[in-house]
Amino acid sequence: MALNVVITGANRGIGLSFCEHYKNHGCTVYAVCRSSNAELEAVADHIIDGIDISNAEDCQRLFESLSNVKIDLLINNAGILATETLGELDFNSINKQFQVNTIGTLRVSEGLLGNLTQSGKIAMITSRMGSIADNTSGKSYGYRMSKAALNAAAKSMSIDLKQRGIAIGIYHPGWVTTDMTNGSGEITPEQSAGRLAALIENIDLSNSGTFWHSNGEILPW
Repeated sequence: MALNVVITGANRGIGLSFCEHYKNHGCTVYAVCRSSNAELEAVADHIIDGIDISNAEDCQRLFESLSNVKIDLLINNAGILATETLGELDFNSINKQFQVNTIGTLRVSEGLLGNLTQSGKIAMITSRMGSIADNTSGKSYGYRMSKAALNAAAKSMSIDLKQRGIAIGIYHPGWVTTDMTNGSGEITPEQSAGRLAALIENIDLSNSGTFWHSNGEILPW
């Protein structure tokens, strides 16, 4: 069945691979990004660019652009990563990561709730670095904290939206070779997007709010 899929952070990496995957599966892809490019224009049906999800005015323009669109799947993929070391913390950087990774993602999700179809789905692309139990290496304060906060928000949404039939999936994409990881990693963006799409396909109210690794493992909080 053809679905309307909205993907943030769509112009590169995992986001672009999501666009390619869903386009190849017959879906109508709405790509949201700060700046478009030729690769995205080749696969997305509709591009909404100039959107920084940490900016409330940009998000309002996004909501207006999608006001008449019924959304079957919202993939919150946009995010940023910086590394901070204790003793040399950059609080502006930490705040920016919260504004994008947590506040911006929550703002987009709430702003598009009215567009979601009955039994629609929201996928949160987070990170195992947001797991407190899994933290064995420290550092990366802003990224870890913002992703842990995103996980908490997503879990609350899974409870609050259950009566509406909307399922929430919370996903770690794996260690992926993207610009965010400076090209290091164990899997390609295409592999990650394919794995995640399979998990998203299987998310429903029975497992909504579960924190998944793209390899199918359930991660600890």
